[in-house]
Amino acid sequence: MIRILIILLLLSGCAAIKAPADFVYEEIPTRDFTLASWQKITAPSGVYKIYIEGDGYAFNAHGRAVHDPTPRGTLVRELAFGDDSPNVVYLARPCQYVTSPICSKRHWTTARFAHEIINAEYAAVKQIAGDNPVVLIGFSGGAQVAGLIAAAKPGLNVKKIITIAGNLDHLAWTQYHNLPPLNESMNLESYRKQFAKIPQTHYVGSDDEVMPPALVREFVGKSGNIIEVRGAMHNSGWEEICPEIRNEK
Repeated sequence: MIRILIILLLLSGCAAIKAPADFVYEEIPTRDFTLASWQKITAPSGVYKIYIEGDGYAFNAHGRAVHDPTPRGTLVRELAFGDDSPNVVYLARPCQYVTSPICSKRHWTTARFAHEIINAEYAAVKQIAGDNPVVLIGFSGGAQVAGLIAAAKPGLNVKKIITIAGNLDHLAWTQYHNLPPLNESMNLESYRKQFAKIPQTHYVGSDDEVMPPALVREFVGKSGNIIEVRGAMHNSGWEEICPEIRNEK
């Protein structure tokens, strides 16, 4: 009964999202998960811009893992829904908005970047874009996902990666915050050389205490294209970079 209620709540969350009329809600089946997405495809043979959601709402006020990791913030959705590019997709992470039988709290805590998670995100992008060029935009943990599906798995035609407050090395991040390591997860650090070959831009918030700019700079290196947004915190203050990201082709 509890599981049924959780499923109903997730489905009602999808219905409550007010997307522009030209975006269609699509559930994408993969081997282990069904992923929620909102898609606007008007030039199927063109470039696909795919916005990948962050980690979502993983813990309650008492620090306990919640049953529903669906994000409360709207930054990624707003970026996608306001993008007038021909092909735009807002792609959720596994277990966000819609559940799958395999979903458990490990999939939004210690295993949030596990092999099965990355395989599902990769499969979803491949189903959507095929061999067409893609621009991947990842927020927070979504940046780690974007990096891993591009660098750790061959097959996607990645034109560019854009990150916003990106968690590019989650081991460095957990050490910085004195948190338990995400020991069931893949880490982009293991694919650093492959990742460095992909064109990329990283936006960091000057006041972001969740993902400090120093961690991004340390991972990307001195030659990386990093843009600091003054006054931006982890979940707010990014308005000035929205037009620039939407203009990426």
